[in-house]
Amino acid sequence: MASNEFQPLQGMSDIQAPEIYLWRMMEERARSVFNSYGYEELRTPVLEKLSVYQRSLGDTTDVVKKEMYSFKPSKHELAMRPEGTAGTIRHLAGRGEEGLGARVFYIAPMFRYERPQAGRKRQFHQLGVEATGEPNPLADAECIALQKALLDSWGLTGSKIQVSTRGEPSDRKPVADGLRDALRPFEKELCEDCQRRIDENVLRVIDCKNENCQKIVDQIPSAIEFMSDSSRNYLKQVVDALAAMGIEVVVNPKLIRGLDYYVHTVWEISHSALGAQDALAGGGRYEIALGKKAIPGVGFAVGFERAIMALEACGITGEQFAPACGIWLVSLGEAALVENMKLAAGLRAKGVRCGMELAAKSMKAQMRKADRSGAEKVIIRGEDEIAKGIVVVKDMAEGTQVEQSLEDVLRTA
Repeated sequence: MASNEFQPLQGMSDIQAPEIYLWRMMEERARSVFNSYGYEELRTPVLEKLSVYQRSLGDTTDVVKKEMYSFKPSKHELAMRPEGTAGTIRHLAGRGEEGLGARVFYIAPMFRYERPQAGRKRQFHQLGVEATGEPNPLADAECIALQKALLDSWGLTGSKIQVSTRGEPSDRKPVADGLRDALRPFEKELCEDCQRRIDENVLRVIDCKNENCQKIVDQIPSAIEFMSDSSRNYLKQVVDALAAMGIEVVVNPKLIRGLDYYVHTVWEISHSALGAQDALAGGGRYEIALGKKAIPGVGFAVGFERAIMALEACGITGEQFAPACGIWLVSLGEAALVENMKLAAGLRAKGVRCGMELAAKSMKAQMRKADRSGAEKVIIRGEDEIAKGIVVVKDMAEGTQVEQSLEDVLRTA
């Protein structure tokens, strides 16, 4: 057991081989999928003004009230990024007209002070997209299709998609009033948090995980029933567009998603590989007000840690994406050390993974190092081989070795 002195902070992790190869696969395939949909990468700062999140996420959300790392080093109160959308929209709002109609993606670490558990850390890594523009059912459907294409590219096929709607902004008051009126007769039976939420943010009662609260929610009308006909028709157009693309979804009126900036379509994707707690990722349409400017758009996010849990449950691991083991050079004598450094440079210039001991060691010690490196082949050179312009090539799997000319080695590498 390693000393605590060398462990990362609670809820944070070092990511090393072979797991890092899985991360790299996910990032590379994500960039390829996003490129095919016309999205450009954006990298925003880890630190933002606290007000960026207060205005966009809402003062009553758990993220703002309980989970953000915030501090005040100067006149501005700052926060470490808890999610990717707010900072992205802050950037796009500053671009004026260019910011409307943008299609961007990000891959970045996020920070939330919450209880660490499987697939949920205090520093976690999120990948997401944002497509700004006025509400459009087809844009929402395309964004859902993009997220499914991303998960499929990673090997997470067979995911299930649930969709719902938060309605248009004018629906907020009738929805809140309708739900409050429906919940009042059951108020004393709700959990303590939900009794407070009835007045603070009644929609959060709908997705409370308390079993008794869920039974009560099942007895009252859904939020969708208090919405306008145009909001319900918008959701129908999203579902119809997805069906036309061959993507099956289930409409779940109890799906709310917790951030205040959502309007119209929201969705969540689950995967059976995660077991009972099968939620994998989600997204939605939003309207985020920053100052006097409101930016509409649609987007989604996927947590890397959560996705990796699902991948590993499906038998997809980092070892499968490890780079080729390559070649190890063994040097017999000082002269061979210098010559092998030249050879290594030539092989690496060709993109070959190549390693060698950079100090004079016995052949036995160097072969042990070669074995630990996982090299497929070992090239052995001493004074005789240098004089003849040849090398000895050993196949580590077969245990056989042959002599080759140096020119052949470089040509066929």
